[in-house]
Amino acid sequence: MNESIKPIQKILFGSPGTGKSYQIRQIAIEQLGIEVDPDSQLLKNTVKTVFHPEYTYADFMGKLLPLTQGNSIIYKFYPGHFLQILGMAYKGLIDGNNQHYLLVIDELNRGNAAAIFGTVFQLLDREIDRWSTYEVNISEMEFVGLLNSMAYKPAVQIDGNIQIDGNRLDRFLDTLKADLDRDQSKSVVGLEDKLKTLNLLKQSKISIPNNLSILATINTSDESIYYLDSAFKRRWDWEYVDSPRIETLVPENIQDVKLILENNEELEWYKCVIGLNEWIKSEHQTIRRIEDKQIGWWFIRPENKKISLQKVKDKLMFYLWDSVFARDKRPLEQILSKATKNNVNLTTYTDFVENTEIFISYLKDYYTTVSPL
Repeated sequence: MNESIKPIQKILFGSPGTGKSYQIRQIAIEQLGIEVDPDSQLLKNTVKTVFHPEYTYADFMGKLLPLTQGNSIIYKFYPGHFLQILGMAYKGLIDGNNQHYLLVIDELNRGNAAAIFGTVFQLLDREIDRWSTYEVNISEMEFVGLLNSMAYKPAVQIDGNIQIDGNRLDRFLDTLKADLDRDQSKSVVGLEDKLKTLNLLKQSKISIPNNLSILATINTSDESIYYLDSAFKRRWDWEYVDSPRIETLVPENIQDVKLILENNEELEWYKCVIGLNEWIKSEHQTIRRIEDKQIGWWFIRPENKKISLQKVKDKLMFYLWDSVFARDKRPLEQILSKATKNNVNLTTYTDFVENTEIFISYLKDYYTTVSPL
């Protein structure tokens, strides 16, 4: 592989809408040298998945599922997301293509990560050569799935032996190894990694190679999550994606975005976002884990540089009511009382959402009061 590229094993965390997925894309392009397909605009050499409460080890590694063929039902093993990218990375090393590969896991903590990773958890430790410190055995079905992910099209015989291109697996791997041995006199790129990959395959073992990175995201404000224990956490690098604040440089594609009020009045969306975040920070004595409760530029995605008031009602107001101020609605009552110069009591969510325009206009004005300009 390209020796200048160091594999990354990192979790990006922060409030919703802060652009964690976009940050992953930039890391893939700028740090891992992964190209973008010009037609689909998707990252090459990348497998992406999203963890959720029903996501299991079988989804991650692979599972046996029924398949109808004519009047018969057969069972086929489908490689999971991890085996898919692992097979692609192994094939890349054997072919010597000098490319990097990436597994992206969105919403890592919305699934039971420890159970999903299973024995793969042990592979997250890496050595100085950037391979996993340890190796783990996999089942025969998983091994066949891995070979399929490497595009070798293995055929399992009645006696259980695996054939590739008409040769027994051991003979096929020996042939690949012999080809490498003959080339040792030449300057073969990644020879050591190729031999290590073949040796792992001969033993039906796996290890995370040095041309494979894993990037994951976490929405820390999401309370419908699984706990990540310290043993799991310490095997990753962590990067906090900050929320917009007064000192933040406003992205060009956000500067002209307008929030359209009912009377067609337009508010600068970036001022509403920063005003909200600065106000939330001012309520730090009321809100727990305040760095998680703010919002990002893309919490609500604009359409044609516009955001409707209805979208703010449907998404932002409910987020504030149900997540940020779930335990204490007094700050919401206080801000509306200031804005209307009347005593406001919020008994129900309807009481709050009916004041959306007043609330969001106050936040825009609040931005002006805290802005140093």
